[in-house]
Amino acid sequence: MIKKISFAIILLLAVAGIYYRDLISYGWMQASGQVKMLLNVVDVDDVMQDPTFPDSLKARIRLIEEIKQFGVDSLGLTPSENYTTFYDQHEKPLIWLITASPRYEIKPYKWSFPIIGEFPYKGFFDSTRAVTEEKELIKKGLDTDIGDVSAWSTLGYLKDPILSSMLKRKEGSLANLILHELTHGTLFVKNDLELNENLASFVGDQGAIRFLKQKYGLESPELRTYEYSKKYNDAYSKHMLRGIARLDSLYDSFGPDQKPDVRKDKLKNNMILSILNDTDTLLSGKRTFTNKNRWPDNKLPNNAYFISYQTYKSRQNIFLNEFENKFGGNFKRYLAYLKEKYPSL
Repeated sequence: MIKKISFAIILLLAVAGIYYRDLISYGWMQASGQVKMLLNVVDVDDVMQDPTFPDSLKARIRLIEEIKQFGVDSLGLTPSENYTTFYDQHEKPLIWLITASPRYEIKPYKWSFPIIGEFPYKGFFDSTRAVTEEKELIKKGLDTDIGDVSAWSTLGYLKDPILSSMLKRKEGSLANLILHELTHGTLFVKNDLELNENLASFVGDQGAIRFLKQKYGLESPELRTYEYSKKYNDAYSKHMLRGIARLDSLYDSFGPDQKPDVRKDKLKNNMILSILNDTDTLLSGKRTFTNKNRWPDNKLPNNAYFISYQTYKSRQNIFLNEFENKFGGNFKRYLAYLKEKYPSL
């Protein structure tokens, strides 16, 4: 009987291994990449005492420590051991992210992972594997977008290090990034990444402004620089969301068929080009953006490009109205309310 049970278990594991081989292979690759990075991190305390590290780098690390403490004390973010180690990327990207969408629909293609649920993107430490995955998605008829990212969160499962690329950011951008990622460690709702990323974007944006005001003052160049950048980025994001609505209307007129069609492709590309061209004068009619520099060789983005604006920016007004009108701009009360309202991992 014991032999039969043992054989059944081995057989079950073998079948599961075959069925989930791609997921297992991917998990192993990601774990290997994460471990390789963690084996090469340096404690921040050691960096600060090492005379070979420049003072400018150390000043940026101290700034991150201030931002992190501000997030805990003033915003109510959960304390963590994140950003207590440092990893030197040596000017190389670490992780590549893929998003995908149907050819005639703005809808994120989703990947499922154990425990943490569904995601509208997939990350790779190996750029070759990322490109291979993208080619497979294209074969399925999907639009794709691929690019490297500057930070990510392990949701508290590991100590996320300070990456050397972070230290090149301006003060406001750095505060936004750190507060964004720490928000994921405070609240992360399974299978609702749009909520998670929109909330993190909201906390990062609003929290960065508060941090800059507290540290540098209301008339500081650090605050003015960030507020101007935020003004344009907000305008651009809203424009992209309006563009999604325009594309949705066009695709509705096509019907449900997703098979490639020359006429549909022409209408689609013309509308995407129109949306991009309209970004030239987003701020007060002034030319602030030139598409021909952003999209070389006439290579237009496709539907996958718009997915990130759905994921990160589509609920900003909802959060802002709730935050200001129901909680009087009190971050601690608002985050406590959200943690009670949504079950978190």
